[in-house]
Amino acid sequence: MARRGVSGARRGGAWPSAAVPQRRCGWGAGAAMSEPGAAGPSPAAIQVSRIMRPDDANIAGNVHGGTILKMIEEAGAIISTRHCNSQAGEPCVAALARVERTDFLSPMCIGEVANVSAEITYTSRHSVEVQVNVMSENILTGAKKVTNKATLWYVPLSLKNVNKVVEVPPIQYARKEQEDEGKKRYEEQKLDRLETKQRNGDVILPVINPEPHTVGYSQSSLIHLVGPSDCTLLGFVHGGVTMKLMDEVAGIVAARHCKTNIVTASVDAINFHEKIKKGCVITVSGRMTFTSNKSMEIEVFVDADPFVDEPRERYRAVSAFFTYVSLSKEGKPLPVPQLLTETEDEKRRFEEGKGRYLQTKAKRQAQMQQSAQQ
Repeated sequence: MARRGVSGARRGGAWPSAAVPQRRCGWGAGAAMSEPGAAGPSPAAIQVSRIMRPDDANIAGNVHGGTILKMIEEAGAIISTRHCNSQAGEPCVAALARVERTDFLSPMCIGEVANVSAEITYTSRHSVEVQVNVMSENILTGAKKVTNKATLWYVPLSLKNVNKVVEVPPIQYARKEQEDEGKKRYEEQKLDRLETKQRNGDVILPVINPEPHTVGYSQSSLIHLVGPSDCTLLGFVHGGVTMKLMDEVAGIVAARHCKTNIVTASVDAINFHEKIKKGCVITVSGRMTFTSNKSMEIEVFVDADPFVDEPRERYRAVSAFFTYVSLSKEGKPLPVPQLLTETEDEKRRFEEGKGRYLQTKAKRQAQMQQSAQQ
């Protein structure tokens, strides 16, 4: 069986990041990580650094959004797994359950260094919230900038029984308000995960001879056989691997629609509904749902077919919305062709996407006004 097949051309990059190496570790060439207790924002923080190589970027030299998402998840998995095993108890591995919305603030390029720092900010009885910041550094000029901020939620799964969620050691808060704010975020993400799972029955069907700029024209799928290198110690797919594949498919959809250089601008909350086991064949499907003058929203699904050990029906494992922008050769934003909706479902999804776009735009404007007043 072919390991992986792709429907469509190779994709674009991201508005991504970089940093300063510290102590050497086994993350491959150019990678480094600080230990807990080393110099940093707190004892419960880590830092991972890696130089961006040509295979991390698109043909324009912009680093793929999926590459950055994978580094973010790896840092989150390290710190949450380490924390969950910090006290005597059942050995466990932290599994990614959700990634909150994250914006790609500026492009990262080949040759820059990505510095990913992660810190635990809240724990419930069975989950861990991790805040991750990504910084880029031009090692020729020394220029640095923050390129990503992300919030991830992990649950610890027992090494002896993968269906058992073990208890999380509590963390100490500097102020009672920090715990209260964390609990509020925890309850909000639980509700959103439930609502997302309930609307996950959609499927993407092939379209014969679609017209340009329609949903069917740009929709794309990728098929991937899950191997050992994709998985955790428990034999389930790393969340970062899944997100990288999702970003790749979303990039293909955006490139087919625009036929220009495209980069990831943001990712809405990514919900991991079910684990994906080694040996599964996963289908990652994407379709355009909304376009504004200068951005595109792409909905991406991940469906899993478990063929090995425990045959069962295909199931929806992950879902998310990605936003892309079109760039000129000089890196300037270009107008996006209007999406042509044909069916009632496509028109409904377009209006839903428009609502999300306007809500995000209003929130961003409110944040800018608040910053200006400070």
